Amino acid sequence: MGRMRLLNQSSGQQFEGFCIVKSVSIKSNVKGSEYLDFVLADCEGEGVAKLWDYNREAHGSYDADDIIKVRGSITMWKESEQLKIERIRHTQPADEVDMALLLPCAPFDPNWLYDELFTCAGAFGDDDLRRLVQYMMKDKKDALLFFPAAIKLHHATRGGLLHHTWTIVQLAKHVTATYPQLDGDLIIAGAILHDIGKLRELDTGALGLAGSYTAEGQLLGHINIGISEISATAELLGVPRETAMLLEHMLLSHHGQPEFGSPKLPMFPEAEVLAELDLLDSKLYEMFSALEGVSRGAFTERQWALDNRQLYQHLHNCPPTEES
Repeated sequence: MGRMRLLNQSSGQQFEGFCIVKSVSIKSNVKGSEYLDFVLADCEGEGVAKLWDYNREAHGSYDADDIIKVRGSITMWKESEQLKIERIRHTQPADEVDMALLLPCAPFDPNWLYDELFTCAGAFGDDDLRRLVQYMMKDKKDALLFFPAAIKLHHATRGGLLHHTWTIVQLAKHVTATYPQLDGDLIIAGAILHDIGKLRELDTGALGLAGSYTAEGQLLGHINIGISEISATAELLGVPRETAMLLEHMLLSHHGQPEFGSPKLPMFPEAEVLAELDLLDSKLYEMFSALEGVSRGAFTERQWALDNRQLYQHLHNCPPTEES
């Protein structure tokens, strides 16, 4: 990682602002006095920091993933920057910390994404689909507002699951407008619920980033978890078995191919559309991410997630330079 945004935005050798505790441990110096040894991070980088003469009662206690406010000075140690913390505290609700400045976040407000999807489901002509989707969204709202869509690769950001879902819904609206034979309510319902099982599959901390899979995620996977949740909710709400079965098949087949985790290929048009849009969004996200920072006319390194391809940052519609 690079240099912390906190330091890049500070003037001179002083800094003050918010960051995340990436790691922290209590150590002792040569005189036996305790100090806290931190690795702090934000959206641009990380840095080593020390809180000398540590006193738990005066300074408080801290753990990894805590969001804190710090003030201090930048010093040098063995030709590397080291931060000397002079004041430190946990954040408070009144701080209204912008999480996008601290860690990778979806580019839209999660509350707005949730409201957009919930309203979209509320407009369904099929009342059974409306009741089922809105019930599950309300039941899982707290987790939906911060969960990522993956540990790595596409949409592995705070709020990434809602962002991925919302994008597929936008694509689905255009597809159903082009193909009136499709059941738009069914496609959008499947899009909203297709990754719902990830809320139990991914071991996600309060920051909204997943570091590993849960035991349930390892043993069952999000597809099976999602299917079981749809089945149970449909039975609870009295949704017809046929309707629930269609949604379950869409989840079962949305990875498209058995080698990608789908036991069944899509067996009706709406399921095919969901599988194709899910693949399209995931691949475009990977491509855009890989091309960030690549000069016009240059290639990326080989991308393992994209069949080991090198991507080209083309020159088409490139703004002219002053020299040209």
